Amino acid sequence: MFSFLKKGLEKTIGSIVSSKPKDKKITKDVLEELLLEADVPFEIVEEIIYYLPPSNNVDRSDLSRVMQTYFLYDSKKTEAKPFVQMIIGVNGAGKTTSIAKLANLYKKDGKTVILGASDTFRAGAVEQLKAWATRLNVPIVATAQGHDPAAVAFDTISSAIAKGYDHAIIDTAGRLQNQKNLANELEKIVRISGKAMDSAPHQKILVLDGTQGNAGVAQAKAFHDIVSIDGVIITKLDGTSKGGALFGIARELELPILFVGVGEGMEDLVKFDPSEFVKTICDAIYLD
Repeated sequence: MFSFLKKGLEKTIGSIVSSKPKDKKITKDVLEELLLEADVPFEIVEEIIYYLPPSNNVDRSDLSRVMQTYFLYDSKKTEAKPFVQMIIGVNGAGKTTSIAKLANLYKKDGKTVILGASDTFRAGAVEQLKAWATRLNVPIVATAQGHDPAAVAFDTISSAIAKGYDHAIIDTAGRLQNQKNLANELEKIVRISGKAMDSAPHQKILVLDGTQGNAGVAQAKAFHDIVSIDGVIITKLDGTSKGGALFGIARELELPILFVGVGEGMEDLVKFDPSEFVKTICDAIYLD
């Protein structure tokens, strides 16, 4: 796990290491510069420094303790079968690929999975998810472009119940003509999912493009306002030096980061481990 996360944070680590003054202790001024370089939001950098002991030199254990407090949010637990996840996010964030990687992760764990192609708005979205379903050898419920996405979600969950699947993963549109249309569609999918199975979807997951850094927070808040997100997947972490933005995302949304994408391969979606994330950042800061 650690090697996967470290691989995903290589550019962030490089950014910190290259900005670190040679032969200097980690003072609060140096720490501020390094955290900002990694795209930790300014107000969070100021908070981290505020909660450190008064000494100007920063002890690693103190820094680690303070950083850990930004990742205390727990994911919703349920024993529901099927466990229904609704995947949300703008086009281009890596939503469809994340669904495929998530399905692959469940299959490796010996679980059965069915996909629901409820992004009937974007041209090619249904075909793209079908292609992944074929590659992964998992069933999919799909219809033609423009059909009712809530009906697809209902049919996916109903099929999962009838056939005893462990997981149902439902794709959704990332953009409609305007925000109100998108809000109405997502709210309807949630409502109709609940008719197919009580309390479904059990988890509404937002996919965020890690290369956007802190710019993704406003986007995340907009989706959160619409359907009350339960957790986040950060994609393309390996392609950015802005890994510090995860502090801002977790803090501003008060949500758990569930998974991170650390590469393009099917295996490159890993569960987010806050302690390993903080350790990796601290390793870079205190590298001799």
